[in-house]
Amino acid sequence: MTRPSSSRSETATGLFTPTFVTEGFDELTAPAAWLRAMLEFEGALALAQADVGLMPTAVAEEIAERCRGDDFDVASTARRAADSATPVIPLVKDLTAGVSAEAAGYVHRGATSQDVVDTAAMLVAREAVRKSLRELRVVADECARLTEEHRRTLITGRTLLQHALPTTFGRKAAGWLVAVIEAAEGLAGSWRHRLAVQFGGPVGTLATFGSDGVRVTTALAERLGLAEPVLPWHTDRSRVVDLASSLGTVAGALGNIALDVELAAQTEVGELAEGRSGGSSAMPHKRNPVRAVRVSAATRRAPGLVATLLSAVPQEHERAAGAWQAEWEPFNELLRLTGSAAAITGEMLGELKVDADRMRSNLELSGGVLLAERVSTALSPELGPGRASELVGELSRRVTRDGSNLRAELLADETVRAVLSERDVLELTEPGDYLGSAEEFVDRALAAHTRWKETSAGDPGL
Repeated sequence: MTRPSSSRSETATGLFTPTFVTEGFDELTAPAAWLRAMLEFEGALALAQADVGLMPTAVAEEIAERCRGDDFDVASTARRAADSATPVIPLVKDLTAGVSAEAAGYVHRGATSQDVVDTAAMLVAREAVRKSLRELRVVADECARLTEEHRRTLITGRTLLQHALPTTFGRKAAGWLVAVIEAAEGLAGSWRHRLAVQFGGPVGTLATFGSDGVRVTTALAERLGLAEPVLPWHTDRSRVVDLASSLGTVAGALGNIALDVELAAQTEVGELAEGRSGGSSAMPHKRNPVRAVRVSAATRRAPGLVATLLSAVPQEHERAAGAWQAEWEPFNELLRLTGSAAAITGEMLGELKVDADRMRSNLELSGGVLLAERVSTALSPELGPGRASELVGELSRRVTRDGSNLRAELLADETVRAVLSERDVLELTEPGDYLGSAEEFVDRALAAHTRWKETSAGDPGL
């Protein structure tokens, strides 16, 4: 038998894998990691039975020690799994062959294949999500830094991809920050409360143990450090989809940041740039936002994966015929892609280049018409809302048509000057004076970040 490896070269079997999955998350979700988790279940199951007096301690320890071995063949187990639609049967066969005749009769006792795989999924998720939450802290810290540093950096607010009103880059980063915090909180809740042991035997009754099944479950949960469910959850997939939905929400928050960076890094916009941009195979001048592209590509896959898991929720009778098996790869991909996207986003934001001058010049690109709402509001008491809107709209269209600017058009218009002084016009057309509660929102976001860090700092799991 060959030794299972978590090295990058052996676990990253796909040509495209390193583009989307970082080495750390590749290792945590690799076939070898799943195999170790399944063996951890088998070892804990033996020890749990010994804990409640249903197996000789020496036998349980022998099985557990064998489960800690590192010479199980991942590739062989995977190949043979197809014959039974589960990797557990070949794994148990190999495990049984590696212990004494006395211990062999106790291997996998009382369990079914789904108990092993579902519990392994919880164990793999525990470590992958733990790392994801740590990476999300980095993302949040970088968002907070950008929020504070650029709380007064003017930028064009865009709606439907068009210039709308002035805002600040700090306010934009504050939006990233709060979305990441709230998504991370949801994921942390699933991580803390929804990871539970699965143990029910063939039909969820643990008939092998008579009336001692619950005692074994309690001991098993304690051994593995997982929650003890009220019942075996073979066809109740709410734990899986709760976690998947939380991962999908995190992916969405990260994807939004990546999309904003991609749009702002366009040559015509030039407001943001990655610290280490990527090149092109054909165009030497290109400086592509490759980290944003990687995050965007990874997170766009998440909704489909979540949908697949949701579609697998209805399952037949006591054990599913296909729906459960359909969960394995989508669930693992969600863990890999979301965690990796968090890691890549943190790196991207840590080196992000912000061009405040370009942001200001782009703000002025439309000739100040993005302040038309403010001017119209100022004229309304004298001219009436309808007439004020019509007049400012006409002047704004003239700015766009003639390439002038709103301030000059306002100063030259007799109707406007009958209501507004030159000083009024100058003040009304200063974008930095029309930011509403932007700075207060920045403060609120930063305060939320501080509270979140204080609350999560004491979590021993992180």
